[in-house]
Amino acid sequence: MAANNSVLLYILSSLGLVVFTSLLKYLIGKTSSTNRIKTPPCPPSLPIIGHLHLIGSVIPKSFHALAKLHGPLIQLRLGASTCVLVSNVQVAKQVLKTNEINFVNRPHFGSSEYYLYKGFGFVMEPYGPYWRFMKKLCMTQLLSSSQLGRFMHIREQEIKKLLKSLMVCSSEGKECDLGFELTTLTNGILCRTAMSTTCLDKDKNSDDDANEIRGLVKELMQLAGKLSIGEVLGPLGKLDLFGYGRRLLKILNRFDQILERIMEEHENNKNKCDDHEEETRDMMDVLLQVYRDPNAQERLTRNHIKGFFLDIFLAGTETTSVALLWTMAEILNHPSDVLKRLRAEIEAVVGSTRLVNESDVPKLPYLQAVVKEALRLHPPAPIVPREAAEDCMINGYNLKRQTRTIINAYAIMRDPEAWANPEEFIPERFLEGSSLIKMSVNDVKYVPFGFGKRGCPGASLALTVINVTVASLIQCFDWRIKGGDKVNTEESSAFSTGLAQPLLCYPLTCFNPFSLSP
Repeated sequence: MAANNSVLLYILSSLGLVVFTSLLKYLIGKTSSTNRIKTPPCPPSLPIIGHLHLIGSVIPKSFHALAKLHGPLIQLRLGASTCVLVSNVQVAKQVLKTNEINFVNRPHFGSSEYYLYKGFGFVMEPYGPYWRFMKKLCMTQLLSSSQLGRFMHIREQEIKKLLKSLMVCSSEGKECDLGFELTTLTNGILCRTAMSTTCLDKDKNSDDDANEIRGLVKELMQLAGKLSIGEVLGPLGKLDLFGYGRRLLKILNRFDQILERIMEEHENNKNKCDDHEEETRDMMDVLLQVYRDPNAQERLTRNHIKGFFLDIFLAGTETTSVALLWTMAEILNHPSDVLKRLRAEIEAVVGSTRLVNESDVPKLPYLQAVVKEALRLHPPAPIVPREAAEDCMINGYNLKRQTRTIINAYAIMRDPEAWANPEEFIPERFLEGSSLIKMSVNDVKYVPFGFGKRGCPGASLALTVINVTVASLIQCFDWRIKGGDKVNTEESSAFSTGLAQPLLCYPLTCFNPFSLSP
């Protein structure tokens, strides 16, 4: 009997052990499957530098090439910094539209400890009460359609100044650096619209504020890429081994001095703020009024105003001039079809008795299509940085909170699943018959000015300037490219991915609006 009991106990013990082991395996398997994180695919990397060896000088183009090899959502390690790269329309839609609120913030890059206006800007500030207030102020006052209308005369004057400069080159048979001329134009428009400062003749030895601001902005744009070394070096980046942070601080201090003086001049000009002179108020006047208002929804400091203007100049000057330059480059590289058709449209709508103006643009659909296509192929802000606020699932992969996410607008607008012949310059893709196809604001496949809540508030101003300037340049001049028949479309390594080489050309006057009888 005892032996039977021993056998029975052994059998029960064995069964219990089997059941316990099976249950344990089940629980472990369930736990591991629950906690398993499926991260985006990662290309082969090297120790320490990660994927830096795969990145060329033209970053958006390098990212595009990596996406073609490894997929539309990949994880990259750039030295000490890790990010996720989004490269097609389908994945971009999940980030920018489906999960927009989760990705509404932008991460800070580079040596932010050297940034004089840290926490006082607009473009990189987190989505919150202050950012929403400033965005609303942009859309209702600073960059509203009515405010843009008030300063149409400034755009007309600056474009005429550009045309006169080019006509001097034409009469003397001299070449011009079209990129320089267009940067002078966009800087002049922005300075005068923002704070009523004016560019003087570029040949004069002048300390003119607008010219100095243009130089400072150019230096800051050149520093932008170099400051990203801080991200690659990790904790060592704070040591400022290359001195870029100290250089940044020096430039910003000079910018601060200029802005402070301009603010004081506006404050001393009391009459300009009177109600009967509402039509003359510039952006600075609007912001100073909010600054003085004790009942304003958000209290602005002087640093808030300066930080906002720095963002405006960095975001608006070079990007708009680069977009203009690319548009002209593509037009000049397609003389027998695009240039010919564009000139014929302008001639049919405007004629040869006056200069094209902003009111003509809605009646020039092919012009608008040409500009749209240039912005598709050459977005002025090709990289859109975002950051995940919470853990989420994108394209079947887990992304943790605070994941730096880079949306490659350059690649998205060349996505073959969204665009036919995406590498070719075909303005007709934006036309239906003779009418312009209106792109939906919710269409993620076309994002030259960003998307959604973080979309560029200055897009309307930029498009207005680009359209009417291109029309004026085509109406008034024939163009001969220095050194060949084609513009060299090699891309630069600058943040806005402009032309690597200056666009040197000879403007040949074919219509002089200044010689017409009044």
